[in-house]
Amino acid sequence: MNNNQNNQNNNFFNNNPLLAFALFSIVIILIFKAFIGDGEGLGTMVGDKSTSMTKQVSYSDVKTLIKEGKITSVKLTPMAIEAIGSDNGRNVRYIAQNVPAVDKDLIPLLDEKNIKYEGIMGGGWLSELIGMMLPIIIFFAIWMFLAKRMQKGMGGGILGIGKAGKLINGEKPETRFSDVAGVEEAKEEVKEIVDFLKYPERYMELGAKIPKGVLLVGPPGTGKTLLAKAVAGEASVPFFSVSGSSFIEMFVGVGASRVRDLFEQAKKDAPAIIFIDEIDAIGKSRASGANFGGNDEREQTLNQLLAEMDGFGTNTPVIVLAATNRPEILDAALLRAGRFDRQVLVDKPDYEGRLEILKVHSKDVKLSGKVDMAAIAKATAGLAGADLANIINESALLAGRLNKKEIEQSDLMEAIERAFVGLEKKNRKINDLEKKIVSYHESGHALMAELTEGATRVTKVSIIPRGLGALGYTLHLPDEENRFLKQKKELLAEIDVLLGGRAAEEIFVGDISTGAGNDLQRATAIVKDMISVYGMSDVAGLMVLEKSQNSFLGGGMSQKDYSEKTAEKIDEAVKSLLGEHYAHVKQTLGEYADAIEEMAKVLLEVEVIEGSRVRAIIEAYEQERGMPSRLAHHAKIAKEQREAI
Repeated sequence: MNNNQNNQNNNFFNNNPLLAFALFSIVIILIFKAFIGDGEGLGTMVGDKSTSMTKQVSYSDVKTLIKEGKITSVKLTPMAIEAIGSDNGRNVRYIAQNVPAVDKDLIPLLDEKNIKYEGIMGGGWLSELIGMMLPIIIFFAIWMFLAKRMQKGMGGGILGIGKAGKLINGEKPETRFSDVAGVEEAKEEVKEIVDFLKYPERYMELGAKIPKGVLLVGPPGTGKTLLAKAVAGEASVPFFSVSGSSFIEMFVGVGASRVRDLFEQAKKDAPAIIFIDEIDAIGKSRASGANFGGNDEREQTLNQLLAEMDGFGTNTPVIVLAATNRPEILDAALLRAGRFDRQVLVDKPDYEGRLEILKVHSKDVKLSGKVDMAAIAKATAGLAGADLANIINESALLAGRLNKKEIEQSDLMEAIERAFVGLEKKNRKINDLEKKIVSYHESGHALMAELTEGATRVTKVSIIPRGLGALGYTLHLPDEENRFLKQKKELLAEIDVLLGGRAAEEIFVGDISTGAGNDLQRATAIVKDMISVYGMSDVAGLMVLEKSQNSFLGGGMSQKDYSEKTAEKIDEAVKSLLGEHYAHVKQTLGEYADAIEEMAKVLLEVEVIEGSRVRAIIEAYEQERGMPSRLAHHAKIAKEQREAI
């Protein structure tokens, strides 16, 4: 019996921690009051720190001592009186309890004897009880407020531990496939999931097993989350969306508990879709942390996710969709058959895809009838859907700033420049010398871009500062559709264009500056890749000296696999190739010196010139001197290549 009673008491306090805390606080205060005592709690008068003893006396004795002149100070309370006096040369504190409620003679007596006194207002036992309970009530209210906020932020339960709560969203999205543009192949891949969720019996009768999980992979901003919502919207099923990072907490085991809770809710509302965004937050390969102890919380969460996906029956109409832009770091167990059976690439859109995306995002904005959306789609090669949506929004903001009634082509082109280069910094004042250096620098880039076979033609040249550190820029927008391969001559042409700025400074300014730092860095990287990755040199022949991990985020880690002796050869080859091309660039700029001077002069006057003006300057220079038109020759070759494709 005693054991059962103890267990019941323990359960009561475990289930009511706040009430237990309040009761404990009351007991502590009562014990404190009992030890200190009411009389002791009155304290002493200021300045009466030398009392050596305390005596409990009656109220009449205190009045007698006052009349005899043996009292120096008095403190009055509703329940007691404290008097400080002397007895045979020693200071004594006299305390009288249960004083009369009204004594009209006391105050006049104190005034008559010129005794200092003070009073403490109160309301008897009720006021003492309120004074005792008030701190507890205030502390209890603060505790309840903080606990409620923590529960709301962490998903429910005591401190939110073990509950998914509001971390998941079980709504039915209204997004449809018609709202997702530019990823037609990806849409085709996931359409059968919609069909299965609508008509599961059709597949079950045939004995077909629908994929348990579909992993959407691709660069940031390509519409992976939007596509997942469209699947749920088309199937008209609950959509449980959650971010991978929301499973991870400081407490080990919380993530695993939340995974269980998420799958339980999805099974109750089946057919349903579970969508885990940024799954790499919990699905990172466990082998990567083997040498450093790993991460217990993340690994337990991943193990629970694997177990839940294995626990799906073949007849359970619940599909798990996940999105990531780092598929190369995911755990192999997560990608095996029976879990994420299918990987769908949601890549950056091609020309047709960009055109469709621009049309979708421009539905709700006022466009001028003269806007050429096809030209905008062609000028935005390499941009993702989110970038295109931002361009439409930026153009609307620009038009509104200029108090326009409609968005014009110029607004869209300015928005594209912002996406590629950055914001204009017209307030960034640069001196005349720097402006001259930048004008020759950008003229060198532009000339080499137009005269070098395989280079991308110039769209615009500007010496207006943009972005974080660019004092000028030469904009190259491709004339043709996306390119997935680059030929050797195109890489070499890119190197020549990059070196054109530095060479122009040296020839026409007579000195070099730090402005070519980024150009040299990029040129060096291209040459190194040609030697160690693409096998485009005699240093290593067809050997691949560096292995890089494919990453949609770019900047993947590379693994070097060569000796120090080979590294020296690579350095010498890089230096030699850059030197050869730099000499070639200087020679070309020298041949077209007057064209560079004219281009720099125009830039200093108007600050921005279009690519057509650059080509007109070069053509006029060639015609005046009767030179064979390299510009026309390269334009002809580029046209023939496009027609051949």
